[in-house]
Amino acid sequence: MKFAHMGDCHLGGWRQPELKELNLQSFQYAVSFCIKEKVEFILISGDLFDSAYPPIETLKETFNEFRKLKEAKIPVFLIAGSHDYSASGKTFLDVLEKAGFCTNTAVFEEHKMALMLLPTLHKNVALYGYPGRKSGLEVEDIKRIHLQDAPGMFKILMLHTAIRDAVGSLPIPAVEEKRLPKVDYLALSHLHVIYQKENRVYSGPIFPNTLAELEELKGGSFYIFDNGKVRRESIKLREISSFTFEITNALTATHQLIEFFENQKVKDNIVILHLKGLVEKGRIVDIDFPRIEEKVRKKGAYSFIKSTTKLVHNEAGIELEVTDPANLESSIIEKFIAVHPSKYNAQIPSLLRAFQIEQMDDEKAEIFEDRLCSEVRKVLQL
Repeated sequence: MKFAHMGDCHLGGWRQPELKELNLQSFQYAVSFCIKEKVEFILISGDLFDSAYPPIETLKETFNEFRKLKEAKIPVFLIAGSHDYSASGKTFLDVLEKAGFCTNTAVFEEHKMALMLLPTLHKNVALYGYPGRKSGLEVEDIKRIHLQDAPGMFKILMLHTAIRDAVGSLPIPAVEEKRLPKVDYLALSHLHVIYQKENRVYSGPIFPNTLAELEELKGGSFYIFDNGKVRRESIKLREISSFTFEITNALTATHQLIEFFENQKVKDNIVILHLKGLVEKGRIVDIDFPRIEEKVRKKGAYSFIKSTTKLVHNEAGIELEVTDPANLESSIIEKFIAVHPSKYNAQIPSLLRAFQIEQMDDEKAEIFEDRLCSEVRKVLQL
């Protein structure tokens, strides 16, 4: 038996045109690889699309790839993920299935306190699936799942969720792997991590979905199950060049950065520029990012991404006399509230505490972001 396991494709997810295209090219690479390897079938364990209603161009390109698989007589089995899941139950996955390009394995029935997953049969394989949902809401449901038996069949369970063994002690919703039904292969997605233990495998993203993932993972991946052996196939279509600068003078920063990139070899690379520091002269808007990007692209860069999240400037116009450094944060908040009255100001201290959560050692970007968003949602009561 030989099959492919992929997930977290997030097609249509990037705003930058080049990265959106590279995301698609990574999916196309995986499809071509599967056809060349003559796999018997493909699993997509959630988040084929980045949303339940992807752009029309993304749909056209995706349908074209599924057409290639159908012509190669390679069936595709999938489930919805937290991104392409819809509370209404209607997604473009249904359109793919109606067109005969795939089969959704998330077939289940409610039985009192249990969820009974029904098998989708393919030759000597029984496939079961349960969809992912927003904010990890599927976790409690998964704890109740049972499989309708399929004696003598090779059993595959597809889930789009977090399992405790992959996230450790991090305070995010996760399923204890020991509570899951026994299967021959557990096809997982949702956590954008490299994880393969026993028969439990996270596919990893076909292409990194965030800036942090680009720098951490460098590229995408999927897995091949070949007669009991599981191997990871990497997808790395472009190199990543990452640079960090500390800025104090916004008036001279443009010239300094253009001069710096004059000597950098970035041809065909994804260039990531991090700016950090406290701007003491000028304003952040004085940094001419279009000129900097023009320089980088003239050097042959495939794509240019800037990050200014750690570049700060006192643009609120709040003047402070620092008489009590220990309570500087409280003083800033009080001054801000006095200048900018709002019914939401009472939540500022709690939000600041939530944003002070630090990424733990070896904590993957996807897990950290889920944990941070969870804390912010609690504060905002979302």
